[in-house]
Amino acid sequence: MNIKRILLGGLVAGLILNIGEAALHAGVLADATVAAYKALGVTAVPNGAAMAQLVGMTFLQGIVGVLLYASLSACCKPSITLGVEVGLLLWFLSVVYGAVYLGAGYHGLLPANLIWIPVAWGLVEFPLAIAVGSRLYRKAG
Repeated sequence: MNIKRILLGGLVAGLILNIGEAALHAGVLADATVAAYKALGVTAVPNGAAMAQLVGMTFLQGIVGVLLYASLSACCKPSITLGVEVGLLLWFLSVVYGAVYLGAGYHGLLPANLIWIPVAWGLVEFPLAIAVGSRLYRKAG
């Protein structure tokens, strides 16, 4: 396992995830988010620290995805399919879990579209990002 290649692929995967998340939340779900915050009596203005945490964690997800890919490629055939499968695993463990947690744990607090549209979005976003990152991991070697 080459840490520099993991970081390269992981940071690119994280960049893809961050671009996707920005498009989703600042574009696709922007109006619905503002409406939900208004209904809750909350001003929908994220602060810099919160944004830094979100962006940082998303980059970390990309790095962890490529790290998992690198670890699994030692016992499985390194391929684009393996990258997609790792992306699906991360999607399930983070996005699906988070949606179920929000939907069940805070039932009725947020509209369903703000919980479940990101799940559908992530179903494409995570496998794509990790597949690209894993491809860079393989090509860099």
